[in-house]
Amino acid sequence: MKKSAHPDPFEKARLEKGYGEMNDQDDPVTMILGLKDVRKCAHNWKSFQSGATPGRIVVPSEVNIRDTRQIPFEVDPPAHKGYRDLLEPWFKRPLEAVYQEKLKAQISDIVEEVLTKDTVEVVGDFALRLQSRALTLLLNIPYQEAETWIGWGTHVFRSEDTALDGDKANILYDYIDTQIDKAIENPGDDLYSKLLASEINGKQLTKEEVKGVMILTFAGGRDTVINAVTNAIAYFAEHPESLKQLKDTPEITGKAVEELIRYFAPLTHMGRVVTEDTQVCEHAVKADSRISLCWASANRDAKVFENPNKIVLDRKINPHVSFGFSTHNCLGATHARQIMNILLSTLAEKVTSIDIVDYKENIENLGEFKRKVGYDSITVKFNA
Repeated sequence: MKKSAHPDPFEKARLEKGYGEMNDQDDPVTMILGLKDVRKCAHNWKSFQSGATPGRIVVPSEVNIRDTRQIPFEVDPPAHKGYRDLLEPWFKRPLEAVYQEKLKAQISDIVEEVLTKDTVEVVGDFALRLQSRALTLLLNIPYQEAETWIGWGTHVFRSEDTALDGDKANILYDYIDTQIDKAIENPGDDLYSKLLASEINGKQLTKEEVKGVMILTFAGGRDTVINAVTNAIAYFAEHPESLKQLKDTPEITGKAVEELIRYFAPLTHMGRVVTEDTQVCEHAVKADSRISLCWASANRDAKVFENPNKIVLDRKINPHVSFGFSTHNCLGATHARQIMNILLSTLAEKVTSIDIVDYKENIENLGEFKRKVGYDSITVKFNA
């Protein structure tokens, strides 16, 4: 099997019963596996809520390491709409030409830099740097601030050994508190200042609400972008013909981004809390229990996707759910898509081949399932 392959561990359970089960810190989760069922549950926010105890809809749960509600991620309608309407114009800025030119310059610089090196560890020395530098554009703050975030390492919330260690999370929280205080004292054109000056339904956002938005902005797009970038690099290392295909037919780049995001599903799943006794996939679930919407499984559903376990860069029909679905679809999707679009175009232009020197896979333990989500480390050589 190729090093870049991501096997589908959910196929048997998806076909036989439509769901799986896992225990998460003594708070069990019923995993919804088929695309139709995932979309149906994601759309039904009344029965499957996001606005539960902060941290409980994340799998593994974060209730032991935070009590700040991530906004608008952990807010349901009707309140969700007010936050979403406020934030969407800001998070659509990656569609602007000036934003894209700055992002292109950042990504071009980092690709040219790694081309001068014998080998590069992609997770920490490429993907993390690329993600952190791009985030300065999204927040509209000085480029140099990325060095602070790079210094945190790849995982923001969790220490490597346990889901219950909040020390790393506190580094992020303390940092955000400090930045909010600075923006109060000296407002600018950054996202902190924008939020502090904003109102919803005639009420100014509180510091806690601003903090909730910022925590989501930092954490929501970190591991996911790092996984997407790293997995793409691994794929192109083993499929140099795909790099050539992108160079020869650049018009398929947008479809290629969607296909890589579908196949690799950088975030395996996201939870919801059940508000009433009900059924999913003909399986009874109790009120106040948890389900998860398994994006990674839904993206391999053969009822929807032809050859679901194969990457088809110019796939015509691709209703993947890697950016979520319905009310709580990913706020940062536009930013992530631009990163991947520009990265693929830059690699096609500047790189002929990539050699994998060494790697260690990142395997998630999901009860009855073991899923490769990316790499703990992967060392490669980029060839100009």
